[in-house]
Amino acid sequence: MAHRTGSSAYVRPSRSHVEEPERTPVGDGLGIHLDRTPRRKPPVAVKIPWYRELSRYQVLVVVLASLGWMFDCLDQQLFNLARRPAIVDLLKVLPGDPTGAARVAEYSGYATMIFMIGWASGGVFFGVLGDRIGRARTMIFTIFLYAVFTGLSVFSKGVWDFSFYRFLTGLGVGGQFSVGVALVAETVPDRARPYALGWLQALSTVGNMLAAGIGILLSQLQEAGAIASSWRYMFVVGALPALLCIPVFRKLKEPDAWQRAKADRRGRQLGSVRDLFAEPRWRRNAVAGMLLAFAGVVGLWGIGFFSFDLLRSVLDKTDMSAGRKTLWISVTSLLQNIGGFVGVYAFMHLTARTGRRIAFGIAFVLAMCATAFTFWNLRTFTDILWMIPLMGFSQLALFGGYAIYLPELFPTRLRSTGTSFCYNVGRFVAALGPLALGLLTSRVYADKPEPMRYAGVTMCLVFLIGLATLPFAPETKGKPLPEDSLARFAGRRVL
Repeated sequence: MAHRTGSSAYVRPSRSHVEEPERTPVGDGLGIHLDRTPRRKPPVAVKIPWYRELSRYQVLVVVLASLGWMFDCLDQQLFNLARRPAIVDLLKVLPGDPTGAARVAEYSGYATMIFMIGWASGGVFFGVLGDRIGRARTMIFTIFLYAVFTGLSVFSKGVWDFSFYRFLTGLGVGGQFSVGVALVAETVPDRARPYALGWLQALSTVGNMLAAGIGILLSQLQEAGAIASSWRYMFVVGALPALLCIPVFRKLKEPDAWQRAKADRRGRQLGSVRDLFAEPRWRRNAVAGMLLAFAGVVGLWGIGFFSFDLLRSVLDKTDMSAGRKTLWISVTSLLQNIGGFVGVYAFMHLTARTGRRIAFGIAFVLAMCATAFTFWNLRTFTDILWMIPLMGFSQLALFGGYAIYLPELFPTRLRSTGTSFCYNVGRFVAALGPLALGLLTSRVYADKPEPMRYAGVTMCLVFLIGLATLPFAPETKGKPLPEDSLARFAGRRVL
């Protein structure tokens, strides 16, 4: 029963929470009596699973943001699977051409570099836009953009118009991540945040697996003679995510934190790149986050995803048909992303226990060792079954960390801008990674029997940049999302 006194309420404890009176002797020097005051047991903390803290709307936000990013990654992976056969087709390289392999490796590097420049450009633009006009609204533009131009890649006639379509696709691909993680981070409770963001990134590997499944299906059609080449059909499937625009537009709303930041600006501009670097705290976080992301992006896009090309160089020594080769490349992608899913899941739980910096340190060491080992030793089909998942586990675990860590570095008004800067500006430099691998393969190590192996192992040194950055990166485990100090902005005009 509750008894109200003034504005507070007293709830009578139930008998199960009340101990028997203790008979404590109390005296005043003249006599003794027994203190029979009831004493309440300390409350027992019950820890519920993180997902039980989410409302139905918060679950919807996590699901839709995850689907947007999952289909984004589907488009990315379709490009990785289709890149080499597309370049071979568009360059009209004939079997047995002695210079063909070097040309394909070089132009594959160019196409990937152009795609990543578009990715970085779109990431910066839509990251700023996400802070200024809202996370949910910006997601509509990014999903539509990457879906439409992936579909238009079907009409490519040469290497350079193919690369142009990939650049336009990259604009949408780059913008999706920063607004998606900002939306989830600001919507779910603090305790649930690392787990919700971890699952968002884990589901990106499901998009990659869907791409692998599409590649397997199309390879079987190519093998049966139903289609001449599978790579154009892969990009047709990439147009489907545009359908996501309808539920996203109708169901999602802007987070309360963003609404408050927009209403109560106090001289602070939303999505200001200048403000991101004016405040020493945000500037340090931006540089540290960018270097961490740079190491992982180069490792994955400049080395890891070229494992498909490495495997093709092995398969080219056999009499296997083109359709069978496409099948095994797709199987390799599937295995890599199964390992990646487990890696993101492992990072999510590791960082919840050890903290962000320790988890990143372990992941960078594993990624460097596993990637170098795989590129140097992968030679048989048996190797594919365990080396590729191991490399995927190590490399994609880092990306689980980026989804969790980057939005924890910036205030609401700069969260999408700061996250996109870290994740995408690093890609401007990271875009040189695929180019560097291509040039190392076609020129520096051209006299080696298998030059891509030497190039891949050399490129693994990039993970040391991430390790060297960790001492300067702030630890955010167990802390609320940061906000600005109001005193610093008193009296400033809104620009």
